[in-house]
Amino acid sequence: MAGYNLLAGVEADIQGIASNKGSGQTPMSAVVLTFSGHNNFTTYSNKASNNYLSYIGTARGRVGFLASPALLLYGTGGLAYGQANLSLNQFQQFGIAVGWSNSTTSTTQVGWTAGGGLEWMFAPSWSIKAEYLYYDLGKQSTQSQFVAYSPSGAQWTYGAYSSRQFNGNIVRAGVNYHLNFASAPVIAKF
Repeated sequence: MAGYNLLAGVEADIQGIASNKGSGQTPMSAVVLTFSGHNNFTTYSNKASNNYLSYIGTARGRVGFLASPALLLYGTGGLAYGQANLSLNQFQQFGIAVGWSNSTTSTTQVGWTAGGGLEWMFAPSWSIKAEYLYYDLGKQSTQSQFVAYSPSGAQWTYGAYSSRQFNGNIVRAGVNYHLNFASAPVIAKF
């Protein structure tokens, strides 16, 4: 009869993110009919930029088994959180009328993470580890609205909405030193 060496535990981590920025732009140009009945050329730009995470952290359970005396294979999953940033810049030129606005939001998003990895004990008290995590912090959105005025006094109200799903993949490797408290002497004072 074969036996299995199982491991269960918890771990938490937090990391800053040096660069995870993205942006997208939706330019549009069209000839439209104005209120005065004249055709004007319209230029419109809606740019969602500075979409990034400032940091991400996790608190996870970890369950694994020893594939050999020195190799641990494990699965992990639990809570993920991070600061998500999103901004929306809007510009409109309607004939000679011009308008613009900017909207920025920054919130702590909470979601989930799951993944797996392996850890190999290459020397007493030392191991190397490779791990993969998928995280999903949900969706964040922002909206922007402004009024453009023309010299004739006509005005137009424009709005834009931007939304982004904050999810992704993390791959990391590390070296661990294992403390062994079971072999340390216990000193008691009375």
